[in-house]
Amino acid sequence: MRFEVNGKTVNATTGGAPLDPAKPLVVFVHGAGGDRTMWSMQTRYFAHHGWSVLAVDLPGHGKSAGPAPDSVGGHADWLAATINSAGFDRAALVGHSLGTYIAFEMAAESPAMVTRVVALGTAATMPVHPALLSAAKADEQLAVDLITTWSFTKRSQLGGHPTPGTWITGRNARVSERTLDGTLGIDLTAADAHDRAVATVQRLACPVLYVLGDRDLMTPQRNAQALIEATPDATVSTLPGAGHMMLWEQPDAVIDTIAAFLTP
Repeated sequence: MRFEVNGKTVNATTGGAPLDPAKPLVVFVHGAGGDRTMWSMQTRYFAHHGWSVLAVDLPGHGKSAGPAPDSVGGHADWLAATINSAGFDRAALVGHSLGTYIAFEMAAESPAMVTRVVALGTAATMPVHPALLSAAKADEQLAVDLITTWSFTKRSQLGGHPTPGTWITGRNARVSERTLDGTLGIDLTAADAHDRAVATVQRLACPVLYVLGDRDLMTPQRNAQALIEATPDATVSTLPGAGHMMLWEQPDAVIDTIAAFLTP
């Protein structure tokens, strides 16, 4: 679906079912270099199990108008406005990587709008390797190659997706390549510079679920500990054998974990 926020086009998917204001809303927020398709398995499940679903293309990503905000705060303000424009005043937020920082920020700044937060593949800080950051700023293919290599476990590099014929590393690369127009560099710079995540989660009034992969090289699970300890109401779930792109590597486990947390 497409609609306007602040005079610019926003593109999102609803998981194959229309938005229903009578159902609670869950919003999925992708990470750096991603788009709404990162959540294809999860959105379809929740849209047919009692939820209204909105998986957004952040500004400058997918088919949403740009430019991409250069800060987490800018993304969070946009996300709150997007939820209101879709006809809702409250939502559960599910974020991945940079998307977790956006969800945390919105939940802290607009607490009445956020019922729960799920954070997949997050850390207290997300310093970006200099080679990756330099390549992303220069819109070089190397940036996509590094992200793809570091985001998946060795098993996923060789195949092994539960859906036959699905090439998840290739799919991830094609999505990231679409942001080699300056957007990927903006995303990674924002992630690298964001240093207030711990202070932000201390302010949260809603429960938070941390979903961590024990083979995550991009945001190792040990690096989330400071966030977890600072969160007033935190639950932690670790997925064995999962890398940073756990939402594609282990889609069923991710769905089950999120559903158990969001369903009272």
